[in-house]
Amino acid sequence: MDWDVIILGAGAAGMMAAIEAGRRGRRVLVIDHAKAPGEKIRISGGGRCNFTNLGIAPERFLSRNPRFALSALKRFTQWDFIARMDAAGIAWHEKALGQLFCDGSATQVVTMLVRDMERAGVTLWLGCGVAGVSRGPRGFRVETVRGAQQAASVVVATGGKSIPKMGATGFGYQVAESFGLPLVETRPGLVPLTFAEQELSWMQPLAGVAVEARVACGRHGFDEAVLFTHRGLSGPAVLQISSYWREGEAISVNLAPGRDMAADLRAAKAAAGRGALRTVLGRVMPERLARHLEEVSGITGPLAEVPGAGLDRVAAMVSDWRLIPVGSEGYRTAEVTLGGVDTDALDGRTMAAKAVPGLYFVGEVVDVTGWLGGYNFQWAWSSGWAAGQVV
Repeated sequence: MDWDVIILGAGAAGMMAAIEAGRRGRRVLVIDHAKAPGEKIRISGGGRCNFTNLGIAPERFLSRNPRFALSALKRFTQWDFIARMDAAGIAWHEKALGQLFCDGSATQVVTMLVRDMERAGVTLWLGCGVAGVSRGPRGFRVETVRGAQQAASVVVATGGKSIPKMGATGFGYQVAESFGLPLVETRPGLVPLTFAEQELSWMQPLAGVAVEARVACGRHGFDEAVLFTHRGLSGPAVLQISSYWREGEAISVNLAPGRDMAADLRAAKAAAGRGALRTVLGRVMPERLARHLEEVSGITGPLAEVPGAGLDRVAAMVSDWRLIPVGSEGYRTAEVTLGGVDTDALDGRTMAAKAVPGLYFVGEVVDVTGWLGGYNFQWAWSSGWAAGQVV
């Protein structure tokens, strides 16, 4: 069969591109090997889909060229997607840091997108594998388990490598390479960090403990929760910094952001010198963590017996606790894939491959990765929309 557009991937970016192209009267086929569309949408945000963020800004996206995303993000904004949610009658609410979630189930978002595709005349093939993409006599030839398909344009919206149990593969990168497009090295992003045995020996007893902290690496830092796990550290602040951390680097954890712990400890010593260090620390962090820091500090007696230098040492440890991860939990639990199709090879306005007319790349497969909190969904909506205007 001949189509105007074949879209590989029925995720957020692929469905958005299909809707826009279909509304322009294009004959659109969307192909996905999964049994259902929008699987990552369905599981996102604890099942409530953190569908965008009010604070969309280019500096909150990682890429070799952070400005590449500007055009698409400005032309289809968070407000544009919010308007679609409102028009569909999907109730939503704002949580911390501008994050927007469905009041109900994330499946409402999937239902909206599938309905919009149907209304735009889009054909959806699920459970359909794709073996390859090549140039054909009328544009491109896509080899599928249902036979070869021809299209004037192909949109690659296959996502990255993250969460392989949901069907993620590196197929989109293979398509890019087969057409000579360069790739930026891929790695897991927004992922828990793991530690060596010597750290795990004390981290594991703290598994389940969460604390509000600032986690930094280099010039970047995030003020959110940190969660101790059996493998190391997780929680929003750690997931955020994982996108900036590289092997061999240390991360800094401030367990009392915004506080002058040296002054607090000295004041506590003056006011209640018979008290224990863990008691003072327990005012700003969970008791189990306070006890661990007391043990690490070696301070076992009352505060009155601790010299000022000892208090300063504890304060420094609380405010700038240096830890060196040995790795991450990998693509198995990573929320996104960093890297991907090099933006230098793409047109930022249309998402088209500059050297291959008719070939487009949208969403996570591109070297654009957002912060935690709805940024990656907005990139999917915006980049899919941009391609859908021209395919």
